[in-house]
Amino acid sequence: MASMKIIGITMGDPASIGPEITAKALSDPSVYERCKPLVVGDVPVMEEALKITGLSGKLKIHTIGDVSEALFEYGTIDVYHMGMVDMDKLQRGKVSAMAGNAAFQYVKKVIGLAMDHKIDATVTNALNKEAMNLAGHHYSGHTEIYADYTGTRKYTMMLAHENLRVVHVSTHVSLREACDRVKKDRILEVIRIAHQACRRLGISQPKIGVAGLNPHSGENGMFGREEIEEITPAIQAARDEGIQADGPVPPDTVFSKARGGWYDIVVAMYHDQGHIPLKVVGFVYNQEEQKWDAVAGVNITLGLPIIRASVDHGTAFDQAGTGLASELSLTNAMDYAIRMAETEEME
Repeated sequence: MASMKIIGITMGDPASIGPEITAKALSDPSVYERCKPLVVGDVPVMEEALKITGLSGKLKIHTIGDVSEALFEYGTIDVYHMGMVDMDKLQRGKVSAMAGNAAFQYVKKVIGLAMDHKIDATVTNALNKEAMNLAGHHYSGHTEIYADYTGTRKYTMMLAHENLRVVHVSTHVSLREACDRVKKDRILEVIRIAHQACRRLGISQPKIGVAGLNPHSGENGMFGREEIEEITPAIQAARDEGIQADGPVPPDTVFSKARGGWYDIVVAMYHDQGHIPLKVVGFVYNQEEQKWDAVAGVNITLGLPIIRASVDHGTAFDQAGTGLASELSLTNAMDYAIRMAETEEME
């Protein structure tokens, strides 16, 4: 037990599915055989989540104000109580400044705990950007919060599902601006980060597929010159450093190749280019039963001085309070966080 890693899990937006899937994930005894989990959030919200998910008779909440007070015992969820939510005002499935502020403060606290080496890795549930901005916290997402509060300048997002991993040259910007950000220096920076990320996951000689920006990777300049002027020079520079980078690979085939084992990771040029294929394989909707069979996938911020893995879905306000939301993505995120923390220790 002493050697297991402490994983700090944010509760997410209190009005979302975050508290419910957290309760469901921590109802699995095997979690406590692999790590020491603690939740950063609000105790009353987590107590309600146990009732909603039908787990109140199986699990109980242990309130803590310091990591040293955690029990890390199956059957008891340790909650680092932040006292941010007025339960009389909380409306599940609704955007509110109160919930947005709470979600932001949970993230800020878990970052602080990791930076102070009180926990070994962080895992985040979804927050609502509109709610967070209503509360006066003007960030476009978790990635930017982590970069700000850890003082990180060079970072990128990695999405992962099974053997498909993707990192991005740009994320939360308009498509027009994303095209302008396809520059050699940034692409090379992301290739290096991708290489290091695979090494941290135990892949000794990572194979990196670099996507093109334009259809057919520009077709030798017929459909755009970014591949010729920016992407290919970045790939060659990476190769000169000993990195196994291939491309630019046409965007409509690179992900299938990665899924087939050609590449350990793909460098995508912009947000949707990377997100769409990951969610096609990770999000499975059962049309006959009119429900999601799986909402899987992990979002990891690379380049930080601390470990951050996250669910790869939103707040799902439409499911909040039903107890039906799947905890699979959160479980996957915890698995990645544990794996990266253990690999980091070996290095």
